[in-house]
Amino acid sequence: MTTKSVKKALILGGSRGIGAAIVRRLASEGMHVTFTYAVSEDRARALAKEISGEAIRLDSSDRDGLITMIDQLGAIDVLVVNAGVAVAGDPLAMDPNEVDRLFSININAPYHAAITAARQMNRGGRIVFIGSTNADRSPMAGLAAYGASKAAIKGMVKGLARDFGDRQITVNVVQPGPTDTDMNPADGEMKDLMHSFMAIKRHAHDSEVAGLVAWLVGQEAAMVSGAALTIDGGFSA
Repeated sequence: MTTKSVKKALILGGSRGIGAAIVRRLASEGMHVTFTYAVSEDRARALAKEISGEAIRLDSSDRDGLITMIDQLGAIDVLVVNAGVAVAGDPLAMDPNEVDRLFSININAPYHAAITAARQMNRGGRIVFIGSTNADRSPMAGLAAYGASKAAIKGMVKGLARDFGDRQITVNVVQPGPTDTDMNPADGEMKDLMHSFMAIKRHAHDSEVAGLVAWLVGQEAAMVSGAALTIDGGFSA
């Protein structure tokens, strides 16, 4: 009898919100899941126990620490980069250090994580970035830096999809719109404004985003690569 090997998944930014939903979904599909967290230690430890996985504290802006951690994990089958930050405001008044940190976490970290993981990734592996509908639409002032960081991911996946295609490794980005999380609750002050831009006038559930990620890392999506898949209720329509 042939024993089916357990797939290994790494989720960067997995202790809460969309990241935690992805962790739970991939674990429920039989994967061994390792995830990182920055500050939510209690949540991370509880989630790791729940899924019988591993939680690693990591600041994604620490490039060397990120690379070392991924190297030490060895060959993985799935990489999901969910860690990110949002900074909004008048670009003439924003702290340039905050903007640089945003670019470091939202652009540099996904790139270095993908490159490092791909060096050891098993043939047929999957790389998924969590982007944003703001890569395609900026409906209000103050989102230039954030939107730029998410638009950069769209170009990145197109290039990496070609770079890794000969090993059957797919690279894609999922672009959520308003999603019910601690950072953007469905009953928050901005809900009416956000819903006014949407065809389906509600926040997405984090499990819905996780479901799209689960499909992308599965066998049915083996021919989907270099794509941006938007899940925003028509926000960017």
